[in-house]
Amino acid sequence: MTTERIGPPLTGGERETLRAYLDYHRATLAMKCDGLSDEELRRQSSPPSTLSLLGLVRHMAEVERTWFRKVINAEEIPLVWSESGDYQVAYDASSSSRAEAFGAWQREVEHSRRIEREVESLDVTAHNVRWGEDVSLRLVMLHLIHEYARHNGHADLLREAIDGTVGA
Repeated sequence: MTTERIGPPLTGGERETLRAYLDYHRATLAMKCDGLSDEELRRQSSPPSTLSLLGLVRHMAEVERTWFRKVINAEEIPLVWSESGDYQVAYDASSSSRAEAFGAWQREVEHSRRIEREVESLDVTAHNVRWGEDVSLRLVMLHLIHEYARHNGHADLLREAIDGTVGA
């Protein structure tokens, strides 16, 4: 499997640019996982950390779900992997598979894309219960770009430790 990644536009409106950068970083995470077996995706390559590529994919499914569905769309739903709201559970991919993790992540990304398209403006706000503050769609999109960029750095190191593949 080879992931297609389209670079963000060099000119364009704010929303189009945010959307493109978010999709660029989503594709980067998927690219880091291309061509690896379930076992390789579960490999914890930087002891003592338990972090793995599959754990990152699961974590980002939770991030997408939380920010777009729970915050922006005000859906009262549990996390994907934790009924109690423990975000750390997603990182434990020891019994996970590519199909399970990527299936959940891709479903959440599709929900996120739909919600973002339906919201009329980047200025629309919603309440983030965890922060106790209202946040705009603009902030949510920027936060996800930041979250993906940070974790894609982790994914670079994890992938290199698995098979020597570097670069994005």
